[in-house]
Amino acid sequence: MNIALWVVTALLALTFLGAGAMKIGRPKEELAKSGLAWTEDFTAGQVKAIGVVEGLGAFGLVLPGVTGIAPILVPIAAAGLAVAMAGAVLVHVRRKELPQAIPATVLLVLTVFVAWGRFGPYPL
Repeated sequence: MNIALWVVTALLALTFLGAGAMKIGRPKEELAKSGLAWTEDFTAGQVKAIGVVEGLGAFGLVLPGVTGIAPILVPIAAAGLAVAMAGAVLVHVRRKELPQAIPATVLLVLTVFVAWGRFGPYPL
């Protein structure tokens, strides 16, 4: 199970790092044109802040576990990203964008899995 948690954690970290970098590095209008219509409901600063949270969360998923420094931060980062993904699901449902809610729901389930595993039976 520890290996499964590490694999899921690494995949989540890559996903959130990429998503965060995209939100930080591209203008809000460009993101909206590329299919992220939800950005219309947020200011450019809020979109960038979401990107920063995702990027920091990605580092928080991996670095504490790899370095052994404050490994409790791994499940805390996973829980924080789960809260962010719960918000993303709610935004998509509110906007009636149900197909776009599916990836956010998958990420929500995976982050909860990592938080459960690292807080519970498989701590680092």
